[in-house]
Amino acid sequence: MTDVTAIKRAAGMATATLALGLVPLVGPASVSVAADQTASTQLAAAGDGTADGAIQWMQEHDGDSSYEGYCEMAVENAWGTTGQWPSAIDHWYGAVNAGKAHEGDYNPPAGAFVYWNTSQYGHVGIADGAGGFYSSSYGGAIGHGDSLDYFVNYLGWSDPQVPQG
Repeated sequence: MTDVTAIKRAAGMATATLALGLVPLVGPASVSVAADQTASTQLAAAGDGTADGAIQWMQEHDGDSSYEGYCEMAVENAWGTTGQWPSAIDHWYGAVNAGKAHEGDYNPPAGAFVYWNTSQYGHVGIADGAGGFYSSSYGGAIGHGDSLDYFVNYLGWSDPQVPQG
């Protein structure tokens, strides 16, 4: 290979590298539509900060017992964050104080946080949008329950969003 060819090849690789640097490699993909349309499509990835991503994360961790006793960490991880609230009950009262809690409501949308007053720390899961939920402590691991009455003392739900303490 001649020096000129090697320089051209290196320049082409540098240009390609720069071009790739402009495209985000992590996070939700967004597909734009024609100017006369008003919608865009979000493709969810587990833990990407979307309701679909939170549910996907919980589904991918079905049977994982490492979150036993760490329900708040599990739901925060499902939303792509951690360390926002020290416990599920603190998360619930934060939602109440922020006006984002729906006390006693059994119709949470997909991805919403659902809460129970099971102990001094409470319990939290992620709603599936069909009357059920995903959480830790379901048979000793992350699992899916068909009814919000699976645990005692259901409190309600809070808006599906990345948790912020």
